[in-house]
Amino acid sequence: MIVALIDSGLGLLPTAAWLRKLRPDVDLLLLLDPDGAPWGPKPEQWVVERVVGAARQAVESGAEVIVLPCNTASVTALAHVRAEVGASVPVIGTVPAIKPAAAQCNSVAVWATAATTASRYQADLIARFGGDAKVVGVACHGLADAIDRGDIAAIRESIADSAARTPTDVEGVVLGCTHYPLVIDAIIAALPDGVRLFDSAQAVAAQTVRKMDELGRPATGTGTVTVRTSGRPGELPSGAATFESGRLLGALPA
Repeated sequence: MIVALIDSGLGLLPTAAWLRKLRPDVDLLLLLDPDGAPWGPKPEQWVVERVVGAARQAVESGAEVIVLPCNTASVTALAHVRAEVGASVPVIGTVPAIKPAAAQCNSVAVWATAATTASRYQADLIARFGGDAKVVGVACHGLADAIDRGDIAAIRESIADSAARTPTDVEGVVLGCTHYPLVIDAIIAALPDGVRLFDSAQAVAAQTVRKMDELGRPATGTGTVTVRTSGRPGELPSGAATFESGRLLGALPA
C-alpha cells in the first residue's frame, strides 16, 4: 500500500515519521512543492489547484490513501481533494490540536503562520473547541519558511520573537503549523519551564492507519520512501538535513 503525503515543504516529515513508527511496512510517497512554497500567502484558488494537482499525481502513482499534513492545504483544499479522488481513496486532513490543549490547560497560545492565525478557520476552531480556556493566536512570522531553508539563525530569531509575544501566563502552546515540530527543542528552550506543547502529527498518523485498515487490503509494502518535488522526481530539500530527516524516516532509498 502506498500512502501519499502532500505539503509545500518539510512539514510532512513529522507525520511521515509517525507513520513509519506505526506501520514501517507502508510505502510513502512524499509530494513537496518547493516551486510554490510557501502556500500560506497564496490566493485560495491557487492553493486549491496546486494541492488537487498533487493529489491527482498521487493517485496516478498508485497512492491508495492521501494525507494532507499541512494546515493550509487542509483548510483550503481538503474538500476539493476528496471530490477529485472520490470516496474510494481516503483523504486525511490536519487540524491544530486546540481541543486537547484547551481541555488540559487554562491558557493556550496557538503558534501558526500569519495566514492561519488571521483565518476564519482558526477563529472557528477556537470558538468550537476552546471551551473555558483562554486561547490566543501567535503569528510566527517566517518560521515555516526558515525551517524549509534550514536557516538556523532565522529559525531562532522567529522563535524568540514568537515567544516574546506569547502571554506569560500561558500553560500550553499548540503547534499550529506542521513544520514546527521539527524545531520543537528550540521552541521548548524559548518558553518558560512547564509549558506543554501540543501537535497533531501523531493523531493524524493514527487516523491514517485506521483508514488504511478500513480498506481491508493486505499490507504488502516494503517501507520505501519516494520523493517528488513540484511534480518532478526529486529529493528532500537541502534544509531537511538540518532536522535529521534520515533519522525521522529511516534510510531513504537511492
